[in-house]
Amino acid sequence: MTLKLTLAGLALVLGSGVALADADCPAAPKDTWLSEADMKKKVADMGYTHDVFKVSGNCYEIYGKNKDGKDVEVYFNPVDGSIVKEEVEDGEHKAKH
Repeated sequence: MTLKLTLAGLALVLGSGVALADADCPAAPKDTWLSEADMKKKVADMGYTHDVFKVSGNCYEIYGKNKDGKDVEVYFNPVDGSIVKEEVEDGEHKAKH
């Protein structure tokens, strides 16, 4: 039983580490981040709509659509609003940009 719990815990830790490694936003103090309102405006100005807007690690992250209406998952640098990673759903798979 203890081995199963240990393995389950290890899988959880490793799995979450991989998820956080997906986007490499620089660590920056929260007081240097764009406000959520300013970032949401910037996202809209870039042609994205979002169903989900959240903080993910050191990034702002959205799930939504790009200007072409394709489903996207985008990670933004929270300090300057630049795109760190973008995945665009294209039919059956995602393309990373």
